[in-house]
Amino acid sequence: MLSRDDIKNALTSWNLAWDNHNLDGVMELFHDDVLFENWTGGRARGKENLRKAWENWFQNHGGFRFIEEETFIDVEEQKALYRWQLDWPSFEEGFEGKAEKRRGVDVLHFRDGKIIKKLTYSKTTIEIDGERVQLSASST
Repeated sequence: MLSRDDIKNALTSWNLAWDNHNLDGVMELFHDDVLFENWTGGRARGKENLRKAWENWFQNHGGFRFIEEETFIDVEEQKALYRWQLDWPSFEEGFEGKAEKRRGVDVLHFRDGKIIKKLTYSKTTIEIDGERVQLSASST
């Protein structure tokens, strides 16, 4: 069982790996049997399938940065709620390349010291160049 400090330190290292666009470092915290679901409904089961799903994103979508806004840790349940802001060049139609801020939450479940489940939720309104933009149905 991970302690509060273990979870906090693991998430700090994990966030640093995201900031450095280090896919290997990001993958270190995932359990082999991880289940990932993202805000678009995309799903990957298993560490290798998740790596394959993310390889293209890491290679072709540079410039992203996740900023931790708030983290809640439940040691007894081995769960964490990680609220973040994603800063990156937008890929939204009509706004390509403009500065985008997207906010969301990861619900993280740990088993054997690794993330076994990562459920990602995102707001449907984002900020592009300081303006609030409603995501289109094809983006969500």
